Amino acid sequence: MLEVKSLRKEFGTLVAVKDISFQLMPGDVFGFIGPNGAGKTTTIKMLATLLEPTSGTALLNGIDIVRYPEEVRPLLGYMPDFFGLYEGITVTEYLEFFAAAYRIPKSQRAQIIENVLELTDLTVKRDAYVETLSRGMQQRLCLAKSLVHDPLLLLLDEPASGLDPRARIEIKELIRELGAMGKIVLVSSHILPELADFCNKIGIIERGELLVWGPVDEIIAQLQPARVLQIRLLDDPEPLTRYLEGDPHITHLALQNGYVEVHFTGGLEEQAELLAKLVRDGFRITSLTESSLDLEDVFMQITRGEVS
Repeated sequence: MLEVKSLRKEFGTLVAVKDISFQLMPGDVFGFIGPNGAGKTTTIKMLATLLEPTSGTALLNGIDIVRYPEEVRPLLGYMPDFFGLYEGITVTEYLEFFAAAYRIPKSQRAQIIENVLELTDLTVKRDAYVETLSRGMQQRLCLAKSLVHDPLLLLLDEPASGLDPRARIEIKELIRELGAMGKIVLVSSHILPELADFCNKIGIIERGELLVWGPVDEIIAQLQPARVLQIRLLDDPEPLTRYLEGDPHITHLALQNGYVEVHFTGGLEEQAELLAKLVRDGFRITSLTESSLDLEDVFMQITRGEVS
Protein backbone atom coordinates (compact mmCIF):
# COMPACT_ATOMS: atom_id res chain seq x y z
CA MET A 1 0.00 0.00 0.00
CA LEU A 2 0.92 3.67 -0.26
CA GLU A 3 0.66 5.65 2.97
CA VAL A 4 1.32 9.39 2.73
CA LYS A 5 2.07 10.96 6.12
CA SER A 6 1.93 14.73 6.66
CA LEU A 7 3.84 15.45 3.45
CA ARG A 8 4.95 19.09 3.28
CA LYS A 9 7.05 21.16 0.89
CA GLU A 10 8.17 24.75 1.37
CA PHE A 11 9.96 26.97 -1.13
CA GLY A 12 11.18 29.85 1.02
CA THR A 13 8.07 31.49 2.45
CA LEU A 14 5.75 29.68 0.02
CA VAL A 15 4.16 26.50 1.36
CA ALA A 16 3.47 24.51 -1.81
CA VAL A 17 2.14 21.38 -0.08
CA LYS A 18 0.64 21.56 3.42
CA ASP A 19 0.96 18.39 5.49
CA ILE A 20 -1.19 16.15 3.30
CA SER A 21 -2.02 12.55 4.26
CA PHE A 22 -3.89 9.72 2.50
CA GLN A 23 -3.68 5.97 1.96
CA LEU A 24 -4.11 3.89 -1.22
CA MET A 25 -4.34 0.14 -1.73
CA PRO A 26 -3.56 -2.09 -4.75
CA GLY A 27 -6.27 -1.63 -7.38
CA ASP A 28 -7.02 1.95 -6.35
CA VAL A 29 -7.12 4.53 -9.14
CA PHE A 30 -6.79 7.86 -7.33
CA GLY A 31 -7.81 11.05 -9.09
CA PHE A 32 -5.65 13.87 -7.75
CA ILE A 33 -7.71 16.95 -8.55
CA GLY A 34 -6.85 20.61 -8.31
CA PRO A 35 -6.40 23.81 -10.30
CA ASN A 36 -3.07 24.75 -11.85
CA GLY A 37 -0.62 25.70 -9.12
CA ALA A 38 -2.46 23.75 -6.41
CA GLY A 39 0.52 21.51 -5.57
CA LYS A 40 -0.29 18.38 -7.58
CA THR A 41 3.01 18.13 -9.48
CA THR A 42 5.05 19.01 -6.37
CA THR A 43 3.34 16.19 -4.47
CA ILE A 44 3.93 13.73 -7.28
CA LYS A 45 7.61 14.67 -7.54
CA MET A 46 8.03 14.07 -3.82
CA LEU A 47 6.36 10.65 -4.11
CA ALA A 48 8.63 9.90 -7.08
CA THR A 49 11.68 10.70 -4.89
CA LEU A 50 12.67 13.53 -7.25
CA LEU A 51 11.99 16.26 -4.68
CA GLU A 52 12.82 15.99 -0.99
CA PRO A 53 9.96 16.94 1.36
CA THR A 54 10.48 19.70 3.90
CA SER A 55 8.80 17.40 6.43
CA GLY A 56 6.66 14.31 6.48
CA THR A 57 7.13 11.23 4.33
CA ALA A 58 5.35 8.40 2.54
CA LEU A 59 5.63 4.63 2.85
CA LEU A 60 5.36 2.38 -0.18
CA ASN A 61 5.01 -1.24 0.90
CA GLY A 62 6.42 -0.12 4.25
CA ILE A 63 9.54 1.49 2.73
CA ASP A 64 10.17 5.13 3.65
CA ILE A 65 10.59 7.19 0.46
CA VAL A 66 12.76 9.81 2.22
CA ARG A 67 15.13 7.47 4.06
CA TYR A 68 15.37 4.75 1.39
CA PRO A 69 14.69 6.33 -2.03
CA GLU A 70 16.89 3.81 -3.88
CA GLU A 71 14.78 0.94 -2.54
CA VAL A 72 11.51 2.66 -3.46
CA ARG A 73 12.35 3.59 -7.06
CA PRO A 74 12.10 0.03 -8.47
CA LEU A 75 8.52 -0.07 -7.10
CA LEU A 76 7.23 3.02 -8.88
CA GLY A 77 6.72 4.29 -12.40
CA TYR A 78 6.57 8.03 -13.09
CA MET A 79 5.07 9.70 -16.15
CA PRO A 80 5.60 13.48 -16.03
CA ASP A 81 3.40 16.05 -17.71
CA PHE A 82 6.24 17.08 -20.04
CA PHE A 83 8.72 14.43 -21.10
CA GLY A 84 11.51 14.16 -23.62
CA LEU A 85 11.85 11.39 -26.20
CA TYR A 86 15.21 10.46 -27.65
CA GLU A 87 15.28 10.93 -31.41
CA GLY A 88 16.91 8.63 -33.94
CA ILE A 89 15.89 5.38 -32.21
CA THR A 90 12.93 3.07 -32.66
CA VAL A 91 10.19 2.35 -30.15
CA THR A 92 11.75 -1.04 -29.36
CA GLU A 93 15.21 0.48 -28.89
CA TYR A 94 13.75 3.14 -26.60
CA LEU A 95 12.15 0.49 -24.38
CA GLU A 96 15.33 -1.64 -24.53
CA PHE A 97 17.30 1.29 -23.15
CA PHE A 98 14.98 1.75 -20.16
CA ALA A 99 14.76 -1.98 -19.51
CA ALA A 100 18.57 -1.98 -19.28
CA ALA A 101 18.47 1.10 -17.02
CA TYR A 102 16.11 -0.81 -14.70
CA ARG A 103 18.64 -3.69 -14.75
CA ILE A 104 16.22 -6.18 -16.23
CA PRO A 105 18.24 -9.25 -17.34
CA LYS A 106 18.89 -9.25 -21.08
CA SER A 107 17.29 -12.68 -21.47
CA GLN A 108 13.96 -11.31 -20.19
CA ARG A 109 13.84 -7.97 -21.99
CA ALA A 110 12.36 -9.10 -25.31
CA GLN A 111 9.34 -10.74 -23.67
CA ILE A 112 8.78 -7.83 -21.27
CA ILE A 113 8.95 -5.30 -24.11
CA GLU A 114 6.53 -7.43 -26.12
CA ASN A 115 4.13 -7.44 -23.16
CA VAL A 116 4.17 -3.67 -22.58
CA LEU A 117 3.85 -2.98 -26.32
CA GLU A 118 0.75 -5.17 -26.37
CA LEU A 119 -0.66 -3.60 -23.20
CA THR A 120 -0.25 -0.06 -24.56
CA ASP A 121 -1.36 -1.07 -28.08
CA LEU A 122 1.97 -0.06 -29.65
CA THR A 123 2.90 -3.40 -31.24
CA VAL A 124 2.36 -2.06 -34.78
CA LYS A 125 4.74 0.85 -34.00
CA ARG A 126 7.57 -1.27 -32.62
CA ASP A 127 9.94 -0.38 -35.50
CA ALA A 128 8.82 3.24 -35.92
CA TYR A 129 11.17 6.06 -34.89
CA VAL A 130 9.91 7.78 -31.77
CA GLU A 131 9.96 11.28 -33.32
CA THR A 132 7.47 10.13 -35.98
CA LEU A 133 4.81 9.15 -33.43
CA SER A 134 1.70 11.23 -32.83
CA ARG A 135 1.24 12.96 -29.48
CA GLY A 136 -1.12 10.18 -28.34
CA MET A 137 1.35 7.46 -29.36
CA GLN A 138 4.16 9.29 -27.56
CA GLN A 139 2.02 9.41 -24.39
CA ARG A 140 1.50 5.66 -24.65
CA LEU A 141 5.22 5.10 -25.20
CA CYS A 142 6.08 7.11 -22.09
CA LEU A 143 3.58 5.01 -20.15
CA ALA A 144 5.06 1.82 -21.63
CA LYS A 145 8.51 2.98 -20.50
CA SER A 146 7.12 3.44 -16.99
CA LEU A 147 5.80 -0.14 -17.00
CA VAL A 148 8.80 -2.16 -18.17
CA HIS A 149 9.92 -2.92 -14.59
CA ASP A 150 6.36 -3.84 -13.45
CA PRO A 151 5.98 -1.13 -10.76
CA LEU A 152 3.49 -1.32 -7.90
CA LEU A 153 2.76 2.44 -7.95
CA LEU A 154 2.16 4.52 -11.08
CA LEU A 155 2.37 8.32 -10.85
CA LEU A 156 0.74 9.89 -13.90
CA ASP A 157 0.90 13.68 -14.12
CA GLU A 158 -1.72 14.99 -16.58
CA PRO A 159 -1.50 11.87 -18.79
CA ALA A 160 -4.20 13.06 -21.21
CA SER A 161 -2.78 16.55 -21.66
CA GLY A 162 -2.85 17.71 -25.28
CA LEU A 163 -4.53 14.58 -26.65
CA ASP A 164 -7.35 14.45 -29.16
CA PRO A 165 -10.70 12.95 -28.00
CA ARG A 166 -9.98 9.43 -29.29
CA ALA A 167 -6.53 9.33 -27.68
CA ARG A 168 -8.03 10.56 -24.39
CA ILE A 169 -10.52 7.69 -24.40
CA GLU A 170 -7.77 5.17 -25.14
CA ILE A 171 -5.57 6.47 -22.31
CA LYS A 172 -8.53 6.29 -19.89
CA GLU A 173 -9.22 2.69 -20.87
CA LEU A 174 -5.56 1.82 -20.35
CA ILE A 175 -5.49 3.42 -16.88
CA ARG A 176 -8.65 1.53 -15.92
CA GLU A 177 -6.98 -1.71 -17.03
CA LEU A 178 -3.86 -0.97 -14.95
CA GLY A 179 -6.04 -0.56 -11.87
CA ALA A 180 -7.76 -3.86 -12.64
CA MET A 181 -4.29 -5.47 -12.75
CA GLY A 182 -3.85 -4.53 -9.08
CA LYS A 183 -1.54 -1.55 -9.44
CA ILE A 184 -1.91 1.63 -7.40
CA VAL A 185 -2.46 4.45 -9.90
CA LEU A 186 -2.31 8.12 -8.95
CA VAL A 187 -3.56 10.36 -11.77
CA SER A 188 -3.38 14.14 -11.50
CA SER A 189 -5.60 16.36 -13.58
CA HIS A 190 -7.60 19.56 -13.58
CA ILE A 191 -9.96 18.21 -16.26
CA LEU A 192 -12.62 16.48 -14.19
CA PRO A 193 -14.74 14.62 -16.77
CA GLU A 194 -11.73 12.54 -17.83
CA LEU A 195 -11.30 11.26 -14.25
CA ALA A 196 -14.95 10.49 -13.49
CA ASP A 197 -15.06 7.29 -15.56
CA PHE A 198 -12.22 5.33 -14.00
CA CYS A 199 -11.26 6.69 -10.56
CA ASN A 200 -12.63 4.91 -7.49
CA LYS A 201 -11.02 7.43 -5.12
CA ILE A 202 -10.30 11.14 -5.40
CA GLY A 203 -8.40 13.81 -3.52
CA ILE A 204 -9.04 17.52 -4.02
CA ILE A 205 -6.12 19.86 -3.38
CA GLU A 206 -6.19 23.66 -3.33
CA ARG A 207 -3.35 25.99 -2.36
CA GLY A 208 -1.36 22.95 -1.21
CA GLU A 209 -4.05 21.76 1.19
CA LEU A 210 -5.81 18.42 0.70
CA LEU A 211 -9.41 19.48 1.31
CA VAL A 212 -10.98 16.03 1.01
CA TRP A 213 -10.04 12.52 -0.08
CA GLY A 214 -11.68 9.11 -0.17
CA PRO A 215 -14.05 6.95 -2.25
CA VAL A 216 -16.01 9.01 -4.78
CA ASP A 217 -19.39 7.63 -3.65
CA GLU A 218 -18.72 8.45 0.01
CA ILE A 219 -17.70 12.03 -0.75
CA ILE A 220 -20.80 12.56 -2.88
CA ALA A 221 -22.99 11.06 -0.13
CA GLN A 222 -21.52 13.51 2.40
CA LEU A 223 -22.26 16.49 0.15
CA GLN A 224 -25.66 15.25 -0.99
CA PRO A 225 -27.24 13.18 1.83
CA ALA A 226 -30.68 13.15 0.16
CA ARG A 227 -31.63 11.74 -3.23
CA VAL A 228 -32.66 14.45 -5.70
CA LEU A 229 -35.68 13.18 -7.64
CA GLN A 230 -37.25 14.84 -10.65
CA ILE A 231 -40.89 13.84 -11.25
CA ARG A 232 -42.53 14.74 -14.56
CA LEU A 233 -46.27 14.42 -15.13
CA LEU A 234 -48.57 14.44 -18.12
CA ASP A 235 -50.79 16.93 -16.31
CA ASP A 236 -50.31 20.10 -14.27
CA PRO A 237 -47.63 19.36 -11.59
CA GLU A 238 -49.05 21.83 -9.06
CA PRO A 239 -51.43 19.30 -7.38
CA LEU A 240 -48.50 16.92 -6.89
CA THR A 241 -46.54 19.50 -4.89
CA ARG A 242 -49.48 19.87 -2.48
CA TYR A 243 -49.87 16.09 -2.30
CA LEU A 244 -46.21 15.54 -1.34
CA GLU A 245 -45.94 18.28 1.30
CA GLY A 246 -46.61 15.97 4.24
CA ASP A 247 -44.30 13.12 3.22
CA PRO A 248 -41.79 12.48 6.07
CA HIS A 249 -39.02 11.45 3.62
CA ILE A 250 -39.12 14.73 1.68
CA THR A 251 -36.94 17.57 2.99
CA HIS A 252 -37.22 19.94 0.02
CA LEU A 253 -39.92 20.40 -2.58
CA ALA A 254 -39.92 22.75 -5.59
CA LEU A 255 -41.61 23.26 -8.93
CA GLN A 256 -38.96 23.50 -11.67
CA ASN A 257 -39.64 24.07 -15.39
CA GLY A 258 -42.66 21.82 -15.57
CA TYR A 259 -41.47 19.10 -13.19
CA VAL A 260 -41.40 18.59 -9.42
CA GLU A 261 -38.00 18.32 -7.74
CA VAL A 262 -37.84 16.67 -4.31
CA HIS A 263 -35.01 15.86 -1.91
CA PHE A 264 -35.81 12.36 -0.70
CA THR A 265 -34.12 10.86 2.39
CA GLY A 266 -35.57 7.36 2.06
CA GLY A 267 -33.88 4.37 0.47
CA LEU A 268 -34.64 2.64 -2.82
CA GLU A 269 -37.48 0.64 -1.28
CA GLU A 270 -39.20 3.79 0.02
CA GLN A 271 -38.61 5.43 -3.37
CA ALA A 272 -40.33 2.52 -5.13
CA GLU A 273 -43.22 2.70 -2.66
CA LEU A 274 -43.59 6.43 -3.32
CA LEU A 275 -43.79 5.88 -7.07
CA ALA A 276 -46.38 3.08 -6.68
CA LYS A 277 -48.46 5.27 -4.36
CA LEU A 278 -48.45 8.20 -6.81
CA VAL A 279 -49.56 5.99 -9.69
CA ARG A 280 -52.22 4.34 -7.53
CA ASP A 281 -53.61 7.71 -6.52
CA GLY A 282 -54.07 8.82 -10.10
CA PHE A 283 -50.98 10.89 -10.94
CA ARG A 284 -50.01 10.26 -14.57
CA ILE A 285 -46.23 10.18 -14.25
CA THR A 286 -44.15 10.19 -17.43
CA SER A 287 -40.77 9.89 -15.71
CA LEU A 288 -39.07 9.78 -12.31
CA THR A 289 -35.34 10.34 -12.53
CA GLU A 290 -32.62 10.70 -9.91
CA SER A 291 -29.87 13.27 -10.37
CA SER A 292 -26.62 13.05 -8.44
CA LEU A 293 -23.53 15.18 -8.07
CA ASP A 294 -20.67 14.65 -10.48
CA LEU A 295 -16.99 15.46 -9.93
CA GLU A 296 -17.45 19.01 -11.19
CA ASP A 297 -20.23 19.61 -8.65
CA VAL A 298 -18.07 18.15 -5.86
CA PHE A 299 -15.11 20.29 -6.91
CA MET A 300 -17.17 23.50 -7.00
CA GLN A 301 -18.71 22.82 -3.58
CA ILE A 302 -15.43 22.01 -1.85
CA THR A 303 -12.98 24.48 -3.37
CA ARG A 304 -12.92 28.25 -2.91
CA GLY A 305 -11.32 29.32 -6.21
CA GLU A 306 -8.04 30.35 -4.56
CA VAL A 307 -4.56 29.89 -6.02
CA SER A 308 -1.12 29.96 -4.42
